[in-house]
Amino acid sequence: MVAIPAASQEQVDQLHARALELGGTDEGAPGTRVATFYGGYVRDLDGNKLCFFNMG
Repeated sequence: MVAIPAASQEQVDQLHARALELGGTDEGAPGTRVATFYGGYVRDLDGNKLCFFNMG
């Protein structure tokens, strides 16, 4: 899995949505996982798992 930091929770939402628009598959909708971690997960067209996240 590759984790990609985002500047804000809104950017996590945008990146997740764009990845799905480009043909990725949802592996976990954006949301709070623990108090300081907000992340969304996708699989790209090659099957790699990506995490867009914001720590705050």
